[in-house]
Order: sequence, then structure tokens, then C-alpha cells
Amino acid sequence: MAKTLDARQKGNWKFCAVLKIQTLAQAEYIQQLIIMDDQPKKKEPVPVKKTADPIISQIGDFKRYQFWFCMLIFLSKFGTGWHTLAHIFLAAPTPVSCATPNVTDACSDACEKTEFDTSVFKTTIVTEWNLTCKNSSLSSMSQSIVMAGIMFGSIVFGMIADRCGRRPAFLGCCFMQLGAGLIVCLSPYFWFYCLFRFLTAFATGGTMTTSFVLIMEIIGPKKRELVAILYQIPFNIGHASLSVFAYFIRTWRWFQFAVTIFSVVFVIYICLVPESPRWLFTTGRVDDSIMILEKIAKRNNAPTETIRGEIEAGYKVLAARTPTKKGTVIDLFRTPLLRAKTFCMLVIWLVICMVYYGTAQYISKLGGNIFLNNLIAAGLGIPGSLLCVVLTKYLGRKITMMLSNGLSAIGLLALVFLTRFDMRIQVACATLGLFGASISFPNVYLWGGEIFPTVVRSNGMGLCSMIGRFGGLLAPLICDLAQFKSWITPLIFGLFSLAAVICSIFLPETRGTPLPETLEDGENFGRKAKE
Repeated sequence: MAKTLDARQKGNWKFCAVLKIQTLAQAEYIQQLIIMDDQPKKKEPVPVKKTADPIISQIGDFKRYQFWFCMLIFLSKFGTGWHTLAHIFLAAPTPVSCATPNVTDACSDACEKTEFDTSVFKTTIVTEWNLTCKNSSLSSMSQSIVMAGIMFGSIVFGMIADRCGRRPAFLGCCFMQLGAGLIVCLSPYFWFYCLFRFLTAFATGGTMTTSFVLIMEIIGPKKRELVAILYQIPFNIGHASLSVFAYFIRTWRWFQFAVTIFSVVFVIYICLVPESPRWLFTTGRVDDSIMILEKIAKRNNAPTETIRGEIEAGYKVLAARTPTKKGTVIDLFRTPLLRAKTFCMLVIWLVICMVYYGTAQYISKLGGNIFLNNLIAAGLGIPGSLLCVVLTKYLGRKITMMLSNGLSAIGLLALVFLTRFDMRIQVACATLGLFGASISFPNVYLWGGEIFPTVVRSNGMGLCSMIGRFGGLLAPLICDLAQFKSWITPLIFGLFSLAAVICSIFLPETRGTPLPETLEDGENFGRKAKE
């Protein structure tokens, strides 16, 4: 009796006829092999090299997830550059003249009415609140308030990040920066403006600290040095792009709005930025840490089966470890050699922040095209950071620091004798000084972190950062001295740069050397090399 074939069987018999296969079972088997071969093969997880670090042992040194995570966090650095140096255009030089007949001095008591030249900038905070003559120092003071905000913000949000977690601290900074920055646009009074600029800077300082920690805690030691230096580039791009914003937006309120509204993008951080698995691990939230590490491992095509066992075992070792006595800031000054190293590093931080922020503002007060001058000067910070990567790798931290500060000193001290020359020559000298500082800036983070022993490293870097911000606070006040004699400002910056070169001589090279762990290591670090 003839058996009725369904459509699938008929198709298989045709398949048999083509390949001259005798049985239906053979046809179905071969067809299944062809289908399986056409399907994309799932990549097998690649084992991660095991190290003493339980976190990096699960996700790798620097793979796909870490790369995209860094790109995501780098977005926040644009805002730090904008808010830190927006003062360059918020308080841009605006010529003032006396509108009273037969009176030429706008600052004399006989002048009853003044008027501003609005051919370049329609409004600035100078024109808004008449920050001229006796009130001219208030403009620079507002920038000093900003630097103070960054200093206190980095300290306070650093403590919040340690206590409550990196993610809530980071998100809090981003949204505080957005809210306070937008309120600045609506400032009705000068002191209201200063208050909310301080709060914006407070959030900016926190963003600098927490974003850096978030990145460093999921990157292995092989790429940590490179990423720490490249981390400065978005700041440089933000600084350079201020000229573009200011060129198209000539009113200070809309300019402030433009550099602030970008922070709306940070809403994506709510979904895309997880808590640091390292912080969760060290604070005892092992299950949460494992869950995040498993997600990262999947994106990095790393095995996930062993994560729970290894992390739980690692935490048991961490919990059973005898607590090491924590150092304090005072320990940095107890012994002579560590005291000398600390003092030299503090001077270098003070100088670099002072010269970088001060020269950036000083260039805006020179003549010529303010937009082009700042674009070129700030833009050179990008190759400066890239050059820092090469120099620190092949010449070491010490020689690189001496060369970069020496370059700043040459440019700024040359400017002392060229204040009567063509304005383009003056801008070129100031730009050379800023370029040197842009090389020094990422290097000082790297070198400082390697010189201090582990037990006081956080204290040492925190103290250095605070002193550095104090240098940034002084920078606009030093710039104001140019109104008395134009050569005073570059002279001060140049001499301080020379002081940084001298201090670098007394510090040890740290490239390729084991980092000091204890206070005794910190005291002896570099001594054997000299002997």
C-alpha cells in the first residue's frame, strides 16, 4: 500500500535525488549537518590570566568592557574643563570708556557714566555688574571661589564615595553640576553668581575625583598608567572647545547655558554606570560584586563559572588578614627623607596647577584674537598629554617633569623681556609655558601616586591635590598683578616653574620600580639608587 509523504519528506527525497542518497534517514542527517554548519558558532570564553588581584583575575586587564566604560566616563571630563575655565570668556576683557563729556579716565571720580565696547562680547559678568576700576578684582576673585569649590568638592565627594559608594557619589556630582550650572545662568546679583559658581565647581571637583576612581578600579596594572594619562585629554578638549562656544555665543548667560546643558547626557549614567565591583568587594557586599563581575566577564567573553568561588575565597582571605595600621598625614612628615619628598611633591603640585590655570587665563588678557589664542593654546594640551605618555615611558617620570617644567620656565621668563614686542610673540611664549604645564599635569598624578608608600598614599595624594587647588586659587590673583606691570605675572609663574625643576632633582625615579608599601619603605625609597 502506497504511503503518503508530507511536504518535508518530499523535500528530503528531492534532496536525496540531487545527492544520490538512497535513504530518507541519511538525507535528514546530512541536511541537519548543513544547517548546523550555517549557524554562527558561539565563541568559547577565553580564560583570563590569574593575578594576585581577585577583581582583575575575573575580567582581565583591559578588554572590551573596560574600553567602552572608559569612553563613557570620559564624557564627564568635558564638563570639568568647561566649568573650570569658563571664566576666561564669562569675564572676558571688555574695554570701558567714560561717557561723561571732557572726561577720559573711566575710573576717575569725575566720570559719571561709563560705557563698554560690545563689539566682541555683547555681555560678560564685567559688563553685567560693572566689575571695573575699584571692583575689577572681584572678577578674579570669582574664579578663585571656583577653584576653592573644586578643592572642597574633591575632598567631600571623595569621602562620600568611600562611605556610600562610587556610583551614588558620581551620579550626585553630575546632576549637581547640571542643576547649579543652570541656576548660574539666572543670576540676578554678583554674589548669587559666585555662590552657584562655587556649587558648580564643588560638583566639578567631585566629578574629577569619583570618575577617576571608577575607572582605575576596574583596570589592571598593565594599562592603568596609560589610561591615567589619557584621562586628561577630554579635559584639554573641553578647554579648547570653550573658544568655539564663545565665538558663536557672545552673551555670558547663553554661553554658561551652552556649556552646562551638555550634562543632560549624564542621564544615561543611571542605566550604564554600575557600582564599582572592587568597592563592593572590599566593603563586604560580595554577592553584589559577583553579579556585576559576571556581567562584565560575559561582555569580555571571559568564563563566569569560577567567579563566585574565587571571589568568595578572596574575600575570606581579605577578612582574615591582620589589619594594617593606617597612616595619617602626620606620618608624611615624621622622618627626614619622606618629609623632604613630601615637601618637594607639594611644591610641584602647587606650581603645575598655578601655572596651568594661571597661564590659561593670562593668555586671554593678552591682545589679539582671544578665540584663536585660547583655541591654539588649549589645543596644544592634547599633544602635550600624548607626548607625556611617550616621555614617561622612555625617559621616566623625573626627567619628563624636569623637561616640562623647564619648558614652562623658558617660555614664561622669556615673556618677561618681551612684553613690549609684537603681541603674537607674547602669545607664543605664553603658549609654550602652557604646553609645558600640559605635559606636567598628567605626569604629576602618576609620579605622586608612585612616590608615597601604600599606607599613606591616599593621604599624600589628597594633600597634594588640596595644595594644587590652592595654587589654582592663587592663579587669577597673580594674573591681576599684570595691571600694575605686565611682566610681573609671567615672572612669578616662570620662577615657580624653575622651583619645580629644582624640587624634581631631589625626588627618586619610580619607573619600573616596586612601589613602597610601608613608612620605612617610603623613607628608604630612592636612597639605595643614590648610594
